[in-house]
Amino acid sequence: MNGQAVVVGVGESTYYKHGDSPDTEFQLACTAIKHAAEDAGLELSQLDGLISYMDHRNSPLRVADALGFDELRWSATPWAGGGNNSSATMHLADAAVCGGHADYIVCFRALAQGQFQRLGSGAGIMAGGAPEGLSWGLPYGLMTPAQECALQTNRWMHDHGVSQEALAAVSLACYANAQRNPRAVRHGRPLTREQYHESRWIVEPFHLYDCCMENDGAAALIVTTPERAKDLPGKAVPILATAQGLGPDIGIYAFQQRWFPNMYYENVGRMIWDRSGVKPTDVDVLQLYENFTGPVVMALCEMGYCKPEEVDAFVADGALEGPDARLPFNTSGGNIAEAYIHGLEMVIEAVRQSRGESTCQAKNVELSLAVGGPGYAPGSAVLFGPAE
Repeated sequence: MNGQAVVVGVGESTYYKHGDSPDTEFQLACTAIKHAAEDAGLELSQLDGLISYMDHRNSPLRVADALGFDELRWSATPWAGGGNNSSATMHLADAAVCGGHADYIVCFRALAQGQFQRLGSGAGIMAGGAPEGLSWGLPYGLMTPAQECALQTNRWMHDHGVSQEALAAVSLACYANAQRNPRAVRHGRPLTREQYHESRWIVEPFHLYDCCMENDGAAALIVTTPERAKDLPGKAVPILATAQGLGPDIGIYAFQQRWFPNMYYENVGRMIWDRSGVKPTDVDVLQLYENFTGPVVMALCEMGYCKPEEVDAFVADGALEGPDARLPFNTSGGNIAEAYIHGLEMVIEAVRQSRGESTCQAKNVELSLAVGGPGYAPGSAVLFGPAE
């Protein structure tokens, strides 16, 4: 790591509400990759590596053939249980280009839920489609990620005296930042504190606006070496450090005294700071995956930003909102208000911040951090340096 690999291109499809995409999932993937290649100044034929995040349908052979790769020399996918390992795509891409296994590696994720439903089918879960570790809760009605995360969050808030306003602060920041971002699905639909509190409960302590959307769309990034990047027209963003960390082997399902309540990100934080030689207060802008607001405030503590008893004050008074926030946070709107592409779109936003190209651009960005989905193991994070 330490800048031996760089991101040279980012691309996205249009982001749509759940089921609204006119294109298939495969078409969305190809669109995002084409846009990333255009952003990098590369021909599609030059791409020779593919890393797919949580994608079991759009195989590397099919993608490489459809887009006209001259050769496919590397393919991989990180382990996944949610958005937890989205940042690990950068980890694998860094390793591949530094090891000489491929020259230009694409990391991508695509979702088209009108074509392939992902969540919301209780009948499918009851028929044997429950994720690993979830089946034990089915007789008690534990069937969704919202319920899993709510159990952890509710207990953690009780133990540390954390208020509902801490969760509200996360949601309000995402919506506020999305109003600056025309790509965001919730652009043009601001959220007030009153609307947040008046919205219906999904599962306590989560209101409707504590929960991320389910969306259609695709996101892609291209990674290569600094030497190759010198011949390209765009701004290259160095990968300074990455980390993958393992909490309990079944992640958030581990309701046992040793782990409960926890988001299992202390070791991810420890590794990213040790490998980069920086500390949380050195980071200029943070993209922290939020399938729900509760895991965000828990992960802020486990990553070293504050202590649990300090979290209410840490996020209060608009501390996360806008480019001039005390901690510029989820500046594109995040999963909650931009789009839910399993967090890979948040890695793109971290790159845009380093380039100075965000719609909610923080000032003088030297260090830009993206953190994958807390609660599901293995977790991941990637730290970017300033664009070159």
